[in-house]
Amino acid sequence: MWLVLAFLSATLLGFYDAFKKKALSGNAVIPVLFLNTLFSSLIFIPFIIMSYTGTQLDGTIFHVAEGGWEVHKYIVLKSMIVLSSWTFGYFGMKHLPLTIVGPINATRPVMTLVGALIVYGEVLNLYQWIGVILAIVSFAMLSKSGKKEGIDFKHDKWIYFIVLAAILGAISGLYDKYLMAPPENGGVGLDRMIVQSWYNIYQFFLMGAMMLMIWWPKKNSTTPFHWHWSIVFISIFLSAADFVYFYALSLPGAMISIVSMVRRGSVIVSFLFGAAIFHEKNLKAKFVDLLLVLLGMLFLYFGTK
Repeated sequence: MWLVLAFLSATLLGFYDAFKKKALSGNAVIPVLFLNTLFSSLIFIPFIIMSYTGTQLDGTIFHVAEGGWEVHKYIVLKSMIVLSSWTFGYFGMKHLPLTIVGPINATRPVMTLVGALIVYGEVLNLYQWIGVILAIVSFAMLSKSGKKEGIDFKHDKWIYFIVLAAILGAISGLYDKYLMAPPENGGVGLDRMIVQSWYNIYQFFLMGAMMLMIWWPKKNSTTPFHWHWSIVFISIFLSAADFVYFYALSLPGAMISIVSMVRRGSVIVSFLFGAAIFHEKNLKAKFVDLLLVLLGMLFLYFGTK
């Protein structure tokens, strides 16, 4: 069941990336990100209120557990990590083709694996090393594909933004493993709904401060903001994808390494959107790069079983 939910989360993430690309096209990044955190918070506030004031949600998958600062301090840190990843990712997404951003983001499981190697002392087997090597090769090939569109991976700051966003996303994945694991396994054992509900709210306040201090004073001299309904769908698809993701992790036998890899399958959906909706270029070469990424993920999957 948890594997099916991982595939569902991947599909929802693909739509999330597509709507994000649409919302950011020619638009101011910080207000779009602020509204994303606002709408995501509005989705979960009713669950918090109903859980804390009544019994309607008791025993359901929507119930939000209570907790003091000893719980919320972990969630605040997660909010900072995720928001940092989003900020870099949104700016990169605005300036780069979706068919380049997607495959780069798909290398996150490799980064997570390397992080597990460093942080948790895990040892890579042959299949996992092949997956890592394929990811490196695919990144090099993607660099060549990007040059045909005038994108120099070595000197384009937006590429660095996307890579940094992916690294922070991998760190968030490792942190999720720590947050969700029971104390007897070295984790904190947090309730998944309290994490998802409150980290969105904390991000809203953090993003509000960033909006007031950074964007608002310069709004007349930077890229103007314009409203588009795709901004709402960013929050809807992201919240649904994360809800399914956290629920999958809460099920018995769920493996964070496999769930993370399957979620990166969202690149297939976003790649199709990039080709069909945004009419991006050089698709044949990028498709080969994408196949290498997916093949690398397959080796990581077999290496983790």
